[in-house]
Amino acid sequence: MSVAVVLRRAGATDAGAVADVWLRSYRAALPTVVRAHSDDEVRAYFRDVVVPERETWLAEAAGLVVGVMVLAGDLLSQLYLDPGWRGRGLGDRFVALAKERSPQGLALWTFQVNKPAQRFYERHGFVAVESTDGSGNEEREPDVRYVWQP
Repeated sequence: MSVAVVLRRAGATDAGAVADVWLRSYRAALPTVVRAHSDDEVRAYFRDVVVPERETWLAEAAGLVVGVMVLAGDLLSQLYLDPGWRGRGLGDRFVALAKERSPQGLALWTFQVNKPAQRFYERHGFVAVESTDGSGNEEREPDVRYVWQP
């Protein structure tokens, strides 16, 4: 029996659960990347900045938050799934929603070490247009900028 997953906008009361998904996903997907902020700082950032000021979407299954996507204009700024929910089509649904919300095109950044994310975005029509040494991000981790054009 499959569990229904609903995508919806995050509200203030969701900020803690959204941040916790981000933390679990980051640890699982990026174990070699040193985070620039503590867990408490991440939670405060989601509570005070991300949820109230960005277009923040969550995936909810059986009352639990299992994914998060954040849009900032035409930037797909965050897409993180609870590790147990990877490979179930949830990322596909989030990308389809992002394209619907930004039909003129999207850009995003991902770390160079995150090969699964690169394959995922390339499968969805994103093209790598820039690679950096990481000096422009807080983690100081080499990254790649991707662009999708309709």
